[in-house]
Amino acid sequence: MKASKSFLAILLFILFYQTILFGQNQIPKNIAILPFNAVGVDPIFVQSAETILRLELQRLGAVDIISEKQTIQALPEEICMYADCALKIGKELSASHVLICNLSALGEKIIVYFSIVDVDSARIVLNDQTTASNIEDLDVVMKRIAMSILTNEPIEKNAEVGTITQNETKIPRRRGSRNFIGLSFGYLYPQNGYDNSQRSFCMDFRTGYEMNKFTVGMLLAARKGFAMNVFSSYLFSKKDICPYAGGAFGFHWVSHNDIYDDNYYYNDNDNKKSDGFELTVNGGVRFFRTYNFQIITNIAYSYTFNDYDDQALIFTIGLLH
Repeated sequence: MKASKSFLAILLFILFYQTILFGQNQIPKNIAILPFNAVGVDPIFVQSAETILRLELQRLGAVDIISEKQTIQALPEEICMYADCALKIGKELSASHVLICNLSALGEKIIVYFSIVDVDSARIVLNDQTTASNIEDLDVVMKRIAMSILTNEPIEKNAEVGTITQNETKIPRRRGSRNFIGLSFGYLYPQNGYDNSQRSFCMDFRTGYEMNKFTVGMLLAARKGFAMNVFSSYLFSKKDICPYAGGAFGFHWVSHNDIYDDNYYYNDNDNKKSDGFELTVNGGVRFFRTYNFQIITNIAYSYTFNDYDDQALIFTIGLLH
């Protein structure tokens, strides 16, 4: 019973983890976006990139953007590329933060430098750079910069499925795959049935398909017998630390011992079925989700619909590829 309560507590933690995780750094800002400075990039593409950034910030919300017209009116005659100039403009516009962005062409690549200046503290709170492999990749880069503005994190830390730049997929070429296979091991802790046995070693093999928010697949497991389940999970994050929760349904052939005493053999079990359909609820955390390998920790509660009423808490850890 205590194990069951612990399991429920862990599942509740997983469900609320995402809210806590994303609530830490999202501080509403009143931001001025200075016109992008560019070297070797067509002005049309530069203007398009700036527009994409503004639209993405509006889509994500939690930030007030000072209009482009007001920002241009506050600009000095010379190009503003440094923090001291950005501070003056920010104060004039009553902005809490100012974004400076510079684009430099290098062959087909476009190197993007950006800084976020905090007007109240008069300092740069984030200074980062990234690379667009070509003009088309600027779309993804602008979306990543928008997330950096909202979370105050470098681009490297806000990678999400669907916003991986072409440059990040080249070395190593890992982030494109959606199919996975995995092997995990751990312990099964009987809660009811299972001949009142203690914990036992278990392992499982799983294969499936990963989408943006869901995974589906099949699991084969050695758990006091043999189990085969179809599973699905909801993924709470697109980042490298990804809590999830889900369930599975399948069949479990549970291994039960024959019962003896000193004088005779109890044959009551001859009429009992040890196999049956199995229902499982589970949750856990995937680590390194944006890569083609992942570490997975999983805790599950299984109920086998057989004559023994077998129920168990299962904890496993393993690798996905």
